[in-house]
Amino acid sequence: MSDARGDLVPATAEVLGRGAGTRPLRWLVAVTLLLGVLAAVGMIAAAPAGDRTFAGLSNAVQVLMSVTLPFTGVLLARDVLRSPATARLTPALLAAALLAAAVGAAGVLVCAAALAVAPDRAAVPKWDHVAYIALGSVLVQIVAQLVGTGLGLLLRPVAVACLATIVLPLGLWLVLGSVAVLRPAQAWLTPFATVHHLLSGEMSALGWGQWLVVVLVWPVALNAVGAARLTR
Repeated sequence: MSDARGDLVPATAEVLGRGAGTRPLRWLVAVTLLLGVLAAVGMIAAAPAGDRTFAGLSNAVQVLMSVTLPFTGVLLARDVLRSPATARLTPALLAAALLAAAVGAAGVLVCAAALAVAPDRAAVPKWDHVAYIALGSVLVQIVAQLVGTGLGLLLRPVAVACLATIVLPLGLWLVLGSVAVLRPAQAWLTPFATVHHLLSGEMSALGWGQWLVVVLVWPVALNAVGAARLTR
């Protein structure tokens, strides 16, 4: 990880360009965005009128997209593993984060468009906390994506790494939730627990603290261990 600062931007652009040139990554991004559109349409068509708010749509759209987006992180991690040069890890992680931010922003636009054309059948504050929710949407996807890169570095079979991006966070959430004394730890140790706070637009200081711990436990720790493996 010895990239000169001046080389970081072109190196990141190179990783993005190389990833965009692969059919699996393009298909995964397309499927992820399609899932977001379908979630928005489903919410507008079937959800109770009181749930057709920017927060309600964002919760459905961003959560569903965050299921498949980490698969692209796994693929971008493959780009690092193809080269013995660990210097490529930094631009690969930055490229993954930028792609995730773009997907999160696209989800924000999908929610805004769906809500704008939806019939107004309830006197509810549809656009409350829109700026905070938009920020939360981007953060949700970045965290999900970096979980994908971390597991992609640690688990060599692509299919296993992709499956682990779902099974490990969900499994920990279920285990902690099944034991009463451990249930409070869900908010501190699992991404799922913090996602709904981020997408509600009402994050407290405690909520931000819990989100920071989740970031350290998942994206930071996984990618740090993956980087350590690369240097050995």
